[in-house]
Amino acid sequence: MEHPHKDGETAAAATVAAATAAAADPRGTSSSSGVVVQVREKKGPLRAAIPYMPFPVAVICLFLNTFVPGLGTFVSAFTVLCGARTDLPDRHMCCVFWLNIAAALIQILTAIVMVGWIMSIFWGMDMVILASYKEQGIPQQL
Repeated sequence: MEHPHKDGETAAAATVAAATAAAADPRGTSSSSGVVVQVREKKGPLRAAIPYMPFPVAVICLFLNTFVPGLGTFVSAFTVLCGARTDLPDRHMCCVFWLNIAAALIQILTAIVMVGWIMSIFWGMDMVILASYKEQGIPQQL
C-alpha cells in the first residue's frame, strides 16, 4: 500500500529535480529561464573624467605618460576645454578640467614611489581604449 505524499515531501522532491536539471546543464542555467544579466562598471569621478580624444592624441598622451608621469594626463585636461566628451556629462567642463589636473598632480607627486608612474601608464592606456571606442563608434557604456 502506498503512503500519500505530504506537501513538504513533494516540495523537496521538486527542489531535488530542479537541482539535478541545473547540474545537467553545463552552462549553469536552465534553457527556459530567460534571465538576462548586464554588468556595468562603476567609475569614480577621476576615472570618469578621462576625455574621449581623437586616437592620435590619445597615443601621444600615452607616450607622454609613459616617460614623464602625469604629463599626458595634464595635456588631456586641455582637450576637455577643446570640447572632448567625458563620462561626466552633468558636470561643467571647468570642473572636469580640474579633475584631470588633479589626476595629473596625483600621478606626478606619487611617481617617486612608482605608484604614480604605474597609474600614469594605466591612465594613458585608458585614454587609448576610450579613443578606440570613439573611433569605432562603440557606445561608451558597455
